Amino acid sequence: MELILWRHAEAENSHPDMDRALTFHGQKQAHEMAAWLKPRLPAKTRILASPAKRTQQTAEALGLDFITLDTLSPGTSALTLLTAAGWPDASDPVLIVGHQPTLGMAAAYAMTGRNQYWGVKKGAVLWLAHRMESGESSTLLRAVLTPDLLQAK
Repeated sequence: MELILWRHAEAENSHPDMDRALTFHGQKQAHEMAAWLKPRLPAKTRILASPAKRTQQTAEALGLDFITLDTLSPGTSALTLLTAAGWPDASDPVLIVGHQPTLGMAAAYAMTGRNQYWGVKKGAVLWLAHRMESGESSTLLRAVLTPDLLQAK
């Protein structure tokens, strides 16, 4: 299974939390990451997003259909996120656009089987893959990409 975790891009510091929109810089981050992601997404990738405005705007940058799940709202647990993705057994790849600390905790659990806090920068992508080979289960960290690494120097 392929699991791609995408943290929403930079958002305004305002209230209520669910209505926080992307900043101008955040919109740029989202579009640059979407331009990198879109041609690399495997066929049949299921895209899931939190209902928060900033995650909706980040997901919309892909220009692809996605499903909004209330269970991916800020504060959800890593286990709830991984269950929504079908990790590690789903047959199709899944891209989740969500929030910290849930994304970092989900990545940590998927990689180590332990509850840990891992930081994920705004707008960053973590790409994981789960494999079964010769009866052995393994998780591979395929990619970690932050928006600043996409900017031409």
